[in-house]
Amino acid sequence: MGDQELGVILTEGPEDWQILQQDGAGSAQVAVGGRWVHEIPGRVEVRLVWEATGVPVTAALDWQPATTREHEPPAGGAGPAQPAAPLSAQPGGTPTAGAWSAVLRDVPAGGLYRLETRFHADNNPAGEWSTRGDMRHFLGVGDLWVIAGQSNAAGYGRGPVEDSPELGLHMLRSSGHWALAAHPLNESTDTQHPVNREAANSSHSPYLHFARLLKRALGCPIGLVPTALGGSPLQAWNPTEPGGAVLYHNMVRTVQRAGGRVRGILWYQGESDAAGGPAETYLQRFAAAVGAWRDALGDPQLPILTVQLNRYYTPPTEDLERAWPMLREAQRQAARTIPGVYVVPSFDAPLSDLIHTSPAGNMVLGQRLAQVALGAVYGQPVEYLAPDLQGARRAEGGAMVELAFAPVTSRMDNVDITANAFAVEDEGGPVAVKQVVYLGDALVRLRLERPLRGRAWVHGGYGLVPASVPVDMERLMPMLGFYGVEVAG
Repeated sequence: MGDQELGVILTEGPEDWQILQQDGAGSAQVAVGGRWVHEIPGRVEVRLVWEATGVPVTAALDWQPATTREHEPPAGGAGPAQPAAPLSAQPGGTPTAGAWSAVLRDVPAGGLYRLETRFHADNNPAGEWSTRGDMRHFLGVGDLWVIAGQSNAAGYGRGPVEDSPELGLHMLRSSGHWALAAHPLNESTDTQHPVNREAANSSHSPYLHFARLLKRALGCPIGLVPTALGGSPLQAWNPTEPGGAVLYHNMVRTVQRAGGRVRGILWYQGESDAAGGPAETYLQRFAAAVGAWRDALGDPQLPILTVQLNRYYTPPTEDLERAWPMLREAQRQAARTIPGVYVVPSFDAPLSDLIHTSPAGNMVLGQRLAQVALGAVYGQPVEYLAPDLQGARRAEGGAMVELAFAPVTSRMDNVDITANAFAVEDEGGPVAVKQVVYLGDALVRLRLERPLRGRAWVHGGYGLVPASVPVDMERLMPMLGFYGVEVAG
């Protein structure tokens, strides 16, 4: 036989390691096709088996005939797309060739699976020694999650951590091919979309751990589709703004390459917009971007899981000290006002440099995002919401501000009881916070240097590098940062 083409050739359908997005019924359809070459009349057959055992996934997915059409091969005796030397599988015969296609329906969520093909010649009634066919390995049916945003989404955490590859956690690499998911997720070897090629090697991100926890809880494979780019502003992702939205278009094309449907978007961005003007308009622009993403991906309720800005160790300016909490407030309000958008806090996640979350911090964020996905997207009975400010009111004649948080499973407190992460302003200007008081409930009390005058506002997690913030002690879940909340009373 040598290197002669023979049997069934796969040219359409999934590739090795691919994860197919399941539908609402927990299954997928697998469309496949290609060409066949043989010297004896017969039929193309296809099936799906468990990769580990070779047992058919279901009885309905065992060997089934494909739709075929025949045509004479060109001179040389091979299929039309790839000329080859004459066949010798059946000495003395005249090779025939054709095209074939099939759809494997109701493939259940799970895996890993192997797709097999064969040519079942008419003179071989038993079938088990049919002529060879191409195969695809390590296929799964589960959920795809897109990774979008800037450097903390691309993954710039430096340092050692155990966050290992695992069968059933796969990714569409920038090369355009599926592979076992492994850090760095956003590396650009043989990239097919240089628009999001990183200038330096990326490293660790939250999302392999996120995928691992989902797979463990859901029992189905998870596919990751990285599209992030370090330093990218929201404008590059938002087609409603001028500038071309090159990363938006790249994300849409990459999703189409992955199969066209995804379960949600993992969004970590905002650092590049945390300056006066962009921060002030971030909420409106982000809402427009979310609408555009959902329209382009054909899912008006597509979940968007976001991370609130962490810290930034840079020389502070008045603009940056206000803009960072202002952008955190926009992220908080996005989760409150846009259905299907969720946010997790990052104040306690350690950094590995001035601005990038470390591997240890990424593991914490991956776990929080997984809890959000399990609770909000998959409907599991888990606690996933961070303590969020519900309201602020004056107490003790305006000499104290009471902050009410929910949900709180135990009590609001701080691992550093001397820390003050709050700022208060009124019509007379800044009002110093003399003491932050915790009494073992869902309230945080701010004792002020002087009583409030006229209208007043409070900010939580204020500045580039806030002090230690209050947490729900049972979960060690930090509050979400907030900005410009008016104090009632």
